[in-house]
Amino acid sequence: MSCACANAQDTGSTLSRLRVENLDAPLAIDAAQPRFSWQVQSNQRGAKQVSWRIAVATSPALLEAGKPDIWDSGREASPEPFGHAYTGPALAPGTRYFWKVDVDTSDGHAAQTASFATGLTDESAWAGARWIGKGDGGTRAAPLLRRPFTVDSAVARATVYVAAGGYADVTLDGKPVGPAVLSPGFTNYDKRVQYVATDLTTALQAKGTHVLGMELGRGFYGLTNPDVWHWERAPWHGEPRVRARLAIDFADGRHQDIVTDDHWKLTDGPTLLDDLYGGETYDGRRAQPGFDTAGFNDSAWRAASLVPAPRGRLVSQPQPSITVAATLTADEVTQPKPGVYVFRFPRVIAGWATFRVKGHAGDTIVASYGEKLLPDGSVDVRDRHHYFKEGFQTDRFILSGKGTESWHAKFSYKGFRYVQVSGWPGGAPGRDAVTAQVVHSDVAETSSFDSGNDLLNWIHRAAVNTVLNNLQGIPTDTPMYEKNGWTGDAMVGADMMLRNLDAGPLLAKWVDDISDARNADGAPLLIAPNPGWGDVRAPPWHAAYILVPWSLYMHDGDRRVLARHEPGMAAYVNLEYARSPGGIAMTELGDWVSPETDPDGENAPEDKRVAATAYLYRMATAMADIEHVLGKDADADHFRNMAESVRKAFNKTFYDAHAHVYRGQGDLGYRQAHNLFALAFGLAPEADRSLIAANLASDVRARGNHLDTGALATKIILPVLSHTGHPAEAFAVATQVTFPSWGFWRAQGATSLWEHWKAASRSWGHYFLGTADDWLFGDVAGLRPLEPGWRRIEVAPLFTGFLDHARGSVLTPYGHTSVSWQRHGPRLELKVDVPVGATALVRLPTDNLREASESGTSLDKATGVHVGNACGPGVCVTVDSGRYDFSMPATSLQ
Repeated sequence: MSCACANAQDTGSTLSRLRVENLDAPLAIDAAQPRFSWQVQSNQRGAKQVSWRIAVATSPALLEAGKPDIWDSGREASPEPFGHAYTGPALAPGTRYFWKVDVDTSDGHAAQTASFATGLTDESAWAGARWIGKGDGGTRAAPLLRRPFTVDSAVARATVYVAAGGYADVTLDGKPVGPAVLSPGFTNYDKRVQYVATDLTTALQAKGTHVLGMELGRGFYGLTNPDVWHWERAPWHGEPRVRARLAIDFADGRHQDIVTDDHWKLTDGPTLLDDLYGGETYDGRRAQPGFDTAGFNDSAWRAASLVPAPRGRLVSQPQPSITVAATLTADEVTQPKPGVYVFRFPRVIAGWATFRVKGHAGDTIVASYGEKLLPDGSVDVRDRHHYFKEGFQTDRFILSGKGTESWHAKFSYKGFRYVQVSGWPGGAPGRDAVTAQVVHSDVAETSSFDSGNDLLNWIHRAAVNTVLNNLQGIPTDTPMYEKNGWTGDAMVGADMMLRNLDAGPLLAKWVDDISDARNADGAPLLIAPNPGWGDVRAPPWHAAYILVPWSLYMHDGDRRVLARHEPGMAAYVNLEYARSPGGIAMTELGDWVSPETDPDGENAPEDKRVAATAYLYRMATAMADIEHVLGKDADADHFRNMAESVRKAFNKTFYDAHAHVYRGQGDLGYRQAHNLFALAFGLAPEADRSLIAANLASDVRARGNHLDTGALATKIILPVLSHTGHPAEAFAVATQVTFPSWGFWRAQGATSLWEHWKAASRSWGHYFLGTADDWLFGDVAGLRPLEPGWRRIEVAPLFTGFLDHARGSVLTPYGHTSVSWQRHGPRLELKVDVPVGATALVRLPTDNLREASESGTSLDKATGVHVGNACGPGVCVTVDSGRYDFSMPATSLQ
């Protein structure tokens, strides 16, 4: 429950987006020193925050009276609206607090109030709650748990806290307590176990008997179907279990706790089997009628068993919950075989289907989910790699025979566009008999992009949708096949995630997972969380441990992630360098899935040492920057020296200085990736950059304006071409419609990004080849951060003649920033919006300042515009916060 008291102001400044730990009114903050943030709005150009003051109290009234009883920061001079940590006395667990931020700006004063609550930060705060379940042995059916209780007076506040090994679907009086599904979140349960908090104040206003109910799913905690990653043999593996506390504060001052213990009743429920990969079997005949009533006869139920706690420490779930984001209706139903019906939905999604059907008791509907069709029109649900011992993406719904029944899976999600059903009773189903639910982490979309090219717009929309399909509490690798947090995949996608979505808390949590998944030497494993699989050497993938925190710092200004993980990150980079003789590294995974590789996935036909060494260099330079940010200059020098040593070894081993080409042993011809790494990461000799880039552009043209890159190098090919004087080749590659290209996918009917350039790609729901979206924002729209948190923004569109307009916007920690450019006959119009607290370096494609204007005024007289030097071609100006409208001749368009 949030308190957003009226915004007070003297003049034009206002405040919005008050957050604690990057969350809106969180209900369970574990941090001893939670960080506060807000955003300032003003219509005045050049407006700046001058100072702030934060007060924390146990009631809004105390704040409004100016008498905070917990903490008063005092007035602090600072232009920053985020990252300010609480430094008052220890906060009590399970307590709701109110906070007020008071800001002085150059455009007046503004103040606003919000709330947050602390989590159950010590064992006593769980009020004696025990871990319960049905114990080991017995059936695989998901257990049902219930506990009646009575509310006898008005409730002032009620919060239920739920931790689980696996998933806990929680109900109050038979209704879900909130929108979260597949909850709580997934971790290495030997290291940490997440709990979630849900406000039940409104739901418990009615006096009388209520029933708290739960159904427990296996998740990654208790998988039973053997798979290639050995989740069924994870060191924490066990039957689902739960720990919960319902804390009720009454208006008359009394308090009541309902906690999990052996007084709870338990029985096997109607979900006979649940498997994250395989699907679920549900027997409607076993559903419990009247489960929500206190008078329900539970005499046949047994007492819940007290079970051991998972070994990990309890932590409040910091990432947003997974929720149902949308419901889609089928746009076509076909019948490839008698009695077999295929529902096609508008696009590839992650989630499940809901079935509404009427039939006889025992009728069984079998539903199979897939992203594509086989030649005969049936759904492709093959497990070609034999990942799983038993079934795959298949649900079974056994009817109770009691009227019209509705059911959907609770403990598994699928990647699909098509749902194939058989066993449907009563003839052919109608198009509305099966709907599809889009399920992913509840991260808001925080960006927009549009241009004069439909294909570029499609790439952006497909990229965002595909990323969302793969945000399931962690960044995953295909919602259909793997569902694993592959480190290299999210490493290349992190910028895309952070720019387009409010994904910071999720990725910060996932960095904890990477840290938890390191081997005995301190090197990350291939996936995180991890059951003990994938301990191979792969620097380009392990680089996620360093580069994802750096992306969090650049996009969100999150310095705490750097500080928390610096010891482990530094140790790993030192390890990688120590096991790289002569500064040359090795890897099992290189530029994965280049166009000529097997569509099921393999390394590019090139020397993997090039990618490994390039990423060793990139990690060393990043660590030097991280140590500098943290004030560890001696360590920064150490990593700078390491980077220089690796750079020299890289060029000595792989660079042909006569041909201006990077080559490795066993390469299949010219390799774009080798040369891209050298240019993008700063390994190439400065004097030779233009010659190396010219060879790269020549190879692109020789391939008919096609790329030849896999997951690693695709991220950088378009920016490198654009920044080295070859924007025409960049646009030709980006707008290509033949194989290999994004346009080829679209021409094949794709609604999402694929795992491989070829149409035979295993998955049609993978984002790591979609990082062209970075270029759409950074170069086509021309919007990227120059300093952490977007404090300083670069506005540098390509202003290409291939387009007549482009627009992009991003929600930064300071507020929204946007750029929009368009050609109007002989003039070029450029609109820029810079949030309060930030500045922007704007690159204008004109050499004659007298021909350019801002809002009809010459640049040297425009308020907030500071004319700089030539930054060729063109001129640079720096602008303060505010909205700007530049106009200049369009003759300099490329």
